[in-house]
Amino acid sequence: MKKDTLLEIILGTIGGLIFAVGMCMCLIPEWNLFKAGIVISIVGFIVLLCIIPVYRNSHPKKERGKINWGIVFTWVIGVIGALIMGFGMSKVMVDNPGQTDMLIGIVVGVIGLLICVLNYPIYSYLKSNKD
Repeated sequence: MKKDTLLEIILGTIGGLIFAVGMCMCLIPEWNLFKAGIVISIVGFIVLLCIIPVYRNSHPKKERGKINWGIVFTWVIGVIGALIMGFGMSKVMVDNPGQTDMLIGIVVGVIGLLICVLNYPIYSYLKSNKD
């Protein structure tokens, strides 16, 4: 492993953790640390931004080729599946979910999970038909 790659991993991990702790400080009202959470989140974001120059040094610019629409389509399906699964999870995790909320949340969450799981076979099918 290259030194730059290790630095990217370390910066990403530390920056992500600092950013996540700052977000928790902002979003958990019992902690009463909203302003401090904003500062901590900004520090974490700055650490994450430090990855950009390291990445640009270690990865030379590549020539742009044709757009691989199979990958674009796969990304779109993955994002839609994750959003559907997140909606289902949020229906289940409300304060006092009723039976209807639980049932809708579980069904919608499973549908979103299936979309995410079937994403790779869809990409493989698109790739095999392209060749």
